[in-house]
Amino acid sequence: MPSMTASVNVPAPERRDARTIGLVGLAHGSSHFFHLLLPPLFPWLIADFDTSYSQLGVMVSLFFIVSGTGQMLSGFLVDKVGAQRVMFAALSSFVVAGLVAAVAQNYAMLLAASFFAGLGNAPFHPVDFTILNKRVTAKNIGHAFSVHGISGNIGWATAPVFMLGITTATGSWRMACACGALFAALVLVTMWCNRRWLDDKAFDSATAPKTQAAAGAADASPFAYLKLPAVWMCFAFFFFSTVGLSAIQNYASTALHLMYGLPLTQTALVVTGFMLCGAVGMVGGGFLAQRVQRLEKIIATFLLLAAGCLALVATGWLPGMAALVVASAAGFGHGLAGPSRDMLIKRATPAGATGRVYGTVYSGLDSGFAVAAPMFGWMMDHQMHSQVFFGAGIALAVSVLAASAVGVQLHHKNKTGAAAARPA
Repeated sequence: MPSMTASVNVPAPERRDARTIGLVGLAHGSSHFFHLLLPPLFPWLIADFDTSYSQLGVMVSLFFIVSGTGQMLSGFLVDKVGAQRVMFAALSSFVVAGLVAAVAQNYAMLLAASFFAGLGNAPFHPVDFTILNKRVTAKNIGHAFSVHGISGNIGWATAPVFMLGITTATGSWRMACACGALFAALVLVTMWCNRRWLDDKAFDSATAPKTQAAAGAADASPFAYLKLPAVWMCFAFFFFSTVGLSAIQNYASTALHLMYGLPLTQTALVVTGFMLCGAVGMVGGGFLAQRVQRLEKIIATFLLLAAGCLALVATGWLPGMAALVVASAAGFGHGLAGPSRDMLIKRATPAGATGRVYGTVYSGLDSGFAVAAPMFGWMMDHQMHSQVFFGAGIALAVSVLAASAVGVQLHHKNKTGAAAARPA
């Protein structure tokens, strides 16, 4: 009888996985939302505080510097105290960021809001992937990575509509920031009420017997993982792929407007189109990541397809609307590669170092955003509009080289291990 009661109270693995994946996806979407808490409000901030776009650009750079630096450090914290606690602290930091922005009286307070938003964003990738890798069953992990990527795209796509919509409806950008803080608070309450589905530490004792030796080796030196070439090749992959993504997010709309003469009301759709195509691609990418052994081939195929689309737009040969569609379609290839990318990092991660590895690798994302914005901005200032698309395509192609190097190394390691395991 006790066993029957337990079976009724414990959800089936599929339902348990779905709850964890959904909760982590919601939290991840909120982190991407706070990437764009303030940028949509730039015209109002300039009018109210007499700031320049350069000063506001510094504010954005501060976000990514804090986030990138904190992401590497937070990986150690996640491995030490658990991902769940760090998630609660990060969401609390978002609440502070929204409230500080809502009551800001000067540029320094805007910088403070950006600082707290970056601090909150910092731990999300080590937090998310630690929870997913520990709690989600192997057969669903590819779909978990797919949902994780889609939720980030939704967060990016939602923030401008949310912030501009509330500002326009109420006539107050401060109200929009306050509502952003309320949104983060609601997410925090949701995570707290469902914390049993996010408890990564509960699985440590269950997996300890089978990974004790490997974990002991990893824990002997907390920095030992930094000696692994695969970690730095994954970092390079994120850096260059994000450089390409940043070019699209920040400058594709204006570049298309100036190259093809399309109105800004139309070219503004390129970012939304790129993100939506990316989300569709991630759904398919989740199935591929579950079924394909040589993941680097999937990544190479679809990222090179995306790079080719951007290079075609850069030539100026296409009709205006066709260029907008092709640039948006590049997001499909970028999205298809996403789950395979995350699965590749999982395979390259030594036992006991999940938070540290994901923190280090994903700091490449923040570094890419921080470097790309001024670099492509310089191109735009010097009328090098087509080079923005060429540059984005080249960055994606270079990221393929890094991903391929990781895949080849893992394949060689697996072959060597299999050969050593065969009886003489």
